[in-house]
Amino acid sequence: MSKDLRVTGLVAGYGPTVVLDGISFSLEAGATLALLGRNGVGKSTLLASLMGICSIHQGQIFVGGRRADTAPAHKRVEMGLGYVPQEREIFRSLSVEENLLVARSAGGWTLKQVYSLFPRLEERKSNTANKLSGGEQQMLAIARALVGNPSVLLLDEPLEGLAPVIVQSLLETLRRVQREARMTMILVEQKADLALSITERVIVLDRGRIIHDGKSAELAGNEAAQAKLLSVSGTAPALHA
Repeated sequence: MSKDLRVTGLVAGYGPTVVLDGISFSLEAGATLALLGRNGVGKSTLLASLMGICSIHQGQIFVGGRRADTAPAHKRVEMGLGYVPQEREIFRSLSVEENLLVARSAGGWTLKQVYSLFPRLEERKSNTANKLSGGEQQMLAIARALVGNPSVLLLDEPLEGLAPVIVQSLLETLRRVQREARMTMILVEQKADLALSITERVIVLDRGRIIHDGKSAELAGNEAAQAKLLSVSGTAPALHA
């Protein structure tokens, strides 16, 4: 079952260093959000902060109405947060199936279900993770998150560095996950067109603050707004849907 997510006044970063400066937003259960912005503006830090990996100086996080910002990372997983980090962080010395069994929680996706999503993983279920291609490792990272029974799935650049055919396959898989499970989902992605194509809503960050919050379809159809919001030069102006 999907859950709603609410973030209020989040100030967070690494140790004393503040990266996020007053982030507030909410997602209804089952909603999909693209998180966009230039490199270094705080996108990955926001996902890591939701998971309890970064230092939170101010603000609150609620998952399904339960306060999560005071809980350790493993408790946030129990609350329903699932995380696919940019570095994947799979267990490279374990087999594909062992990676899934280690992460499995009651009520999560079964091995049969994730193998249905990713047939290539079933073909390689006895292979150690370090023998997989980059695309297969990304499939495993997503599958591992799903078997943990998430209600809110956080994906940090899952398409980075992958061949176009693998990118399209993963996009369709994410659409299927959202369609079948109505899972609340946040997708960080550098290629705006890809993220906007599979999400309903978009937030753009700049210098640790939200500068745009609107519908994905509207931003997808506005190249001028994309150029201003995602420009590598200067601070983008605030635009509102």
